[in-house]
Amino acid sequence: MLKHLLEGIEGIEFVEDKDLSSLSTFRLRAKGDLIYAHSIEAVELLVPVLKKNRIPYHILGRGANQVLPEKNSSVFVKLKFPFNQEEYLKVPRNEYHLPASVSLGLLWAHGARFGLKGWEVFTGIPATLGGAIFMNAGTEAGEIGNLVKEVTLINGDGKRRTVPITNDSFSYRKNYFVAPGDIIVAATLIHNGLDKNVGKRIKDYLHKRNETQPVDKATCGCVFKNVSTTCRAGTCVDIIGLKGLRFKDLVISEKHANFLENLGESSTANDVKEFVDLVALELELNLGITFEKEVKLEL
Repeated sequence: MLKHLLEGIEGIEFVEDKDLSSLSTFRLRAKGDLIYAHSIEAVELLVPVLKKNRIPYHILGRGANQVLPEKNSSVFVKLKFPFNQEEYLKVPRNEYHLPASVSLGLLWAHGARFGLKGWEVFTGIPATLGGAIFMNAGTEAGEIGNLVKEVTLINGDGKRRTVPITNDSFSYRKNYFVAPGDIIVAATLIHNGLDKNVGKRIKDYLHKRNETQPVDKATCGCVFKNVSTTCRAGTCVDIIGLKGLRFKDLVISEKHANFLENLGESSTANDVKEFVDLVALELELNLGITFEKEVKLEL
C-alpha cells in the first residue's frame, strides 16, 4: 500500500521491510519500512501523503541516539540530499547554508582545517547536522545550538518555514522550535572567527575521546543526560559499581559508564529499555538522583 502511495513522487526511494541494524550506531536487530528522500521538494510532497494516510514516521539520521524497535509500525525517513563537499567546503565562509543530511564529521574536519572558532564543540559526534540540531548535541566544549543562525523545517502539511534562532531556542540536549511531525531539512551555521589553534584543539579532543569513550564499539552514545557539570551520569554509574555489568549481549562500558556496548546480534530495543530502566533505578536508590535519559527509547 505504502509503495503505491509514493509512486510518482520524484526523489523518493522506498525500501520495504529493510534491515535497519546497519543504519544505527547501536547495531540492534531491527526491521522496518524505509524511505530515502533525495531533495527538500521530495519531503514537501512526501509528508502530506503520510499524514493523510495516518502513517507515523520518524527521521533516521546516523541513528546515534535512537534505539530502534525490532519490529516497526512506523516508517523511517532518511534524508540523502545532494551536497558538493569538495566545492562548498573548499574555502572558509562567514555563514554556511547546509542540508540537514550533511555529516558532522565533514564539518568538524573543515573547521579544523580552516580554524573555525566554535566548531570544536561538535567534534567526534556521529550525527547528521539535522539530528545534532534537534537534540542540541555537544561535548564538554559546548553545544551546537550556539552556532546555529536559522533552521529550515517542513511541517506535517508539507509547508516549508525558516526559524531564526534566539537565546531561547535551545537548552541542554533540547530544542524548542521543532513541533511533532516537523522535519529539519536545512540550517545556517556561523562561527566565532578564525583561530589557527582550533585544529590542535580538535585533534587533542579526538585523542581524549578515543582514550575515554568506546568509539570503536557499537553504542547509542550517552545513555543519560548529566545533571550538571559536577554530577555526571557516567561517574555516578561507576560510583555505584555498575561499570562492566552485563545483561544478555549488552554491557556497561569499562571505558565510560554512561555508554552501553552491544556485544552481539541478538539484542533488541526491549533488552535495552529493561537494562537502562534497571540502571536508572539503581542510581535513584543508591544516590537519590533521577537521571533523565538522553537516548531515545520510545519512538
